[in-house]
Amino acid sequence: MAGSVIDVTDETFDAEVLKCDVPVMVDMWAPWCGPCRMVSPTVDELAHENGSKVKACKLNVDDCPETAGKFGISAIPTVLFFKDGQEVENMRMVGVQPKTVYQQALAKLIGGE
Repeated sequence: MAGSVIDVTDETFDAEVLKCDVPVMVDMWAPWCGPCRMVSPTVDELAHENGSKVKACKLNVDDCPETAGKFGISAIPTVLFFKDGQEVENMRMVGVQPKTVYQQALAKLIGGE
């Protein structure tokens, strides 16, 4: 659904993220993580502002250790960007970033740069 953030799990990650036909931003987080709670509203805003051009997802690393391990998540929050079923190299962001930094990454994916 355009403009909203989708919660993904180990079971739904492939279908929702890897098989998606638009770029995907995935927020790796946990409920006990203070910085994660700072990133969450930003991800929500970006999902709304970018509409159907991108998909925004959140994955709780405590509930989904398989996917977190597959992508080597060792610190949270970590935001990953996917295009055509692959994580985009050199775009992984660890820690809280300004909204503009996330938007610039999305713009590159949308524009195909």
